[in-house]
Amino acid sequence: MASRTSVPSLALLLALLLSCAAQMSSAARTLEEAAAPKEEEPEFPPHLPVPELPVPEHELPPLPKVELPPKPEVPTFPDVHLPPFPEVELPPKPEMPAVPEFHFPVPEAKP
Repeated sequence: MASRTSVPSLALLLALLLSCAAQMSSAARTLEEAAAPKEEEPEFPPHLPVPELPVPEHELPPLPKVELPPKPEVPTFPDVHLPPFPEVELPPKPEMPAVPEFHFPVPEAKP
């Protein structure tokens, strides 16, 4: 059961909610009326054509020839001879244990 102080505050909140809903509907109506189609806007004359500007024709100077220094020689590395990889005998691989099977228990029949 609601306490004595919560009933008036609940009524106040309900009244506030109803007043907000009324204001929202009137605001929506005002916006709809404002958005109604108005008179047609006057047509403006077409834009004037833009004259084409002359493009100056000129030749680009030749690019300078760039001379790079010679590439350095890569030193040759001596061949590396490693000893052969030793043959190692490994123990036999153990077998994986079998996964135990799981079965859901059968529910007992209720009387």
